[in-house]
Amino acid sequence: MTAPGVRAVLRDTDVKRLHREWRHRTGGRLALLLDSVQTPYNVGAIVRTAAAERVEHLYLAGAATAPSHPAARKVSLGTERYLEWSTYETPAAAIAAVKEAGLRLVGVELAAGAVPLPDADLGPAVCLAFGHEDRGLSAATLAACDEVAFIPQLGKVGSLNVAHAAAIAIYETRRRAWTGVIDT
Repeated sequence: MTAPGVRAVLRDTDVKRLHREWRHRTGGRLALLLDSVQTPYNVGAIVRTAAAERVEHLYLAGAATAPSHPAARKVSLGTERYLEWSTYETPAAAIAAVKEAGLRLVGVELAAGAVPLPDADLGPAVCLAFGHEDRGLSAATLAACDEVAFIPQLGKVGSLNVAHAAAIAIYETRRRAWTGVIDT
């Protein structure tokens, strides 16, 4: 018996039903381009979020660490098995693959001309691009983006860890599909 005001923990079957309902409500295509994201722990965290939010593909450019790296696998808890990814020696090659897949490329970077993420045109088929932990997106990737967006921050810290930024942007993209902000 549950005390008044306390919610019961969902059983496994209830959790599966809940997730199934959300999967049916969620349309749109979402992919990620990791432009030389090198820290395995960041890649692992991004992979776990991507698998949880049904990202269709990871485009790994330049020196990006593969999701199969042992440290990345440890953080992702093996969820890389639910994702497809491909590696490209240069950002230009990854961008070409993104465009060939029919995806709009939106860089997530605090850069000149960037719009706040809530105002970005994420559309029904988008690839979010994230850059190196210190240097951000390469000049080639920034130049190729259809739009660049930043995550507004209200505190005294001016940047986020790339895995956290990816989680916020992935969730914002999915939230829009759930609330009907974008056509799916």
